[in-house]
Amino acid sequence: MGERLKGRNALVTGAGRGIGKAVALALAEEGANILVCDLGVAPDGTGADKTPADSTVEECRRFGVKAVAHYGDVSSFKAAEDMVQACVNHFGTIDILCNIAGILRPKMIFNMAEEDFDKVHAVHLKGTWNLCRHASVFMRQQKYGRIVNTTSEAYAGTVGHTNYGSAKGGIVSLTYAVARELGRYGVTCNAFAPRARTRMSVGSDQDAGLQKRIDSGLISEERLQGMEETRREGAEPEYFAPFIAYLASDAAANVNGCIFVVSRATVGIWSHPQIVRKHTRDWDSAAPWKIEDLEKLVPQELLVDYANPAPPRE
Repeated sequence: MGERLKGRNALVTGAGRGIGKAVALALAEEGANILVCDLGVAPDGTGADKTPADSTVEECRRFGVKAVAHYGDVSSFKAAEDMVQACVNHFGTIDILCNIAGILRPKMIFNMAEEDFDKVHAVHLKGTWNLCRHASVFMRQQKYGRIVNTTSEAYAGTVGHTNYGSAKGGIVSLTYAVARELGRYGVTCNAFAPRARTRMSVGSDQDAGLQKRIDSGLISEERLQGMEETRREGAEPEYFAPFIAYLASDAAANVNGCIFVVSRATVGIWSHPQIVRKHTRDWDSAAPWKIEDLEKLVPQELLVDYANPAPPRE
């Protein structure tokens, strides 16, 4: 057992299973007290079960730290406030926040119900914002804090998960913004995209859905190769959970506003969005853009080496 986080107090959402549980245990192993937050839902967000959170609490306590369960819904602004307050009430402060909770409701956009979109965004994006919002009050006052959010490589583009991919993209943007707003107060905010083997990423339902998209030609050969690499590197979360413990430690005090990818074999960092190519005119003399000019300019100067990721089928 290490002592890098000794005396620190952490709130981990989705801590009853999978990545959240592995993260909670990694933090506990380094000495942090843990508020284990998990509603105990099925992968699609239905149901509720206290058993997963209670089990993680018992495992955390074996490291000699304090651990308490909370069964709130991260998508609720009030429940998120209660989680943060519970961490403070039980342990004295909230020093570390790890937003791991998530659900899946995959469908193609033309088949997706409004409820499927709203629920996934409510848990992933709004849930992450809810916890960041309430934790930031305490972290700003104490001039210390570590926030670690969970995104996904799906934010760069996916098929069959417009709700999930867009929510994860929102978390990336949220992470950048929170990092800039809280950095001056000694609070860091980073995110990681895990390549993991959990109940949300493997199983018969996920494999069947992927095969349908491949058979229908919705996933290109190049994209499939990239996905196979990701799936091949998928690991039990215990392999990379120490990376999140590192981000929560003083060793990462100057690491802020970064988006990482982690797996069994890889630790990487995503580039920050930037303009890679542009055409600029004189500001003072420029007239409104003309379509006939853009028809030439855009392909010749901006779309150099561009390839349509999903061209029409012949």
